[in-house]
Amino acid sequence: MNAMEEMSKYRHEKVLFVNNEKAGLKAIIAVHNTNLGPAIGGCRLWPYESYDAALFDVLRLSRGMSHKNAVAGLAHGGGKGVIIADPSQKTEAMFEAFAEAVNQLGGEYITAEDVNTDCDDALVMLRKTKHICGLPQNSGDPSPYTARGIWQGIRATAKVVLERDSLEGVTVAVQGLGKVGYDLCRLLHNDGAKLVVGNLRNKAALERAADEFGAKVVATNEILSAECDILAPCALGAIINPTTIPTLRCKAVAGAANNQILDDASALALKGRGIYYAPDFVINGGGVINAAAEVDGVYDEKAVLEKVDNIYNTIEHILSESKRTGEPEGIIATRYAESIIYG
Repeated sequence: MNAMEEMSKYRHEKVLFVNNEKAGLKAIIAVHNTNLGPAIGGCRLWPYESYDAALFDVLRLSRGMSHKNAVAGLAHGGGKGVIIADPSQKTEAMFEAFAEAVNQLGGEYITAEDVNTDCDDALVMLRKTKHICGLPQNSGDPSPYTARGIWQGIRATAKVVLERDSLEGVTVAVQGLGKVGYDLCRLLHNDGAKLVVGNLRNKAALERAADEFGAKVVATNEILSAECDILAPCALGAIINPTTIPTLRCKAVAGAANNQILDDASALALKGRGIYYAPDFVINGGGVINAAAEVDGVYDEKAVLEKVDNIYNTIEHILSESKRTGEPEGIIATRYAESIIYG
């Protein structure tokens, strides 16, 4: 993969490659856009199969953060960091070195927690950089706010697609039971939804979901094709693709994962099957809304929750527009986001 060509394709401003052998750190930080303000986006730790795979992911994720922050009305651009490692390999030295790399960007990128990183890791990074949010003494763990936004988006999806004012009896298949996915299951269960769950790594979470929420557990390779009203992908991206689209048995896709749809052709294929899509960078904005409140002034949880709950209105508008025009939801949402970013 040619890094410069990929940067130009998506209009990225900067990409920093980090190789700190002493700390055992291999990482990439991508700054997509700073037109609206310093870029915010979490630091993800994942055992990527190749450096190209890591670059592909960080470029898509950082662009998605620009769109997410714009639609959420935040005075921030989008960025993202990825550390290439197995979660079992993470060390304090690794996160201190990552924080020092963040400093090289001079405040253009503000990091936070993400997949396989948490508040404890954020506190380690705080030793070496001030360009960080999501600290436990301030806004804290973003995952409950992300889950709340997904729940609101699913409620809006049910209203537009299923013409239901309630989630009572609606079947939702949740792929991935990490912090966000599990919190989402709790919210959906409390609203009377029926749950189908699948998870790649944490089998104990599946057992808890079955016990606590009465969830039906299916094999990891069956969750995307489970019969349901709404599919909620809450793991990694690019899972809506030419291979999976023919197997989907849902009426809508609305979940927490970033970049759920592989490409524009897949978006059109999904639409061709009559399946609605709640754009991921809109529906999963709760976490960054919470984190940005820490950066931008005195943290006010009430104001944060008002912004997170407004995700319902945004998703309802996008899906209604798509229903009226036939245009893919992602295109509608991207056009709106880029009109804010680029004017």
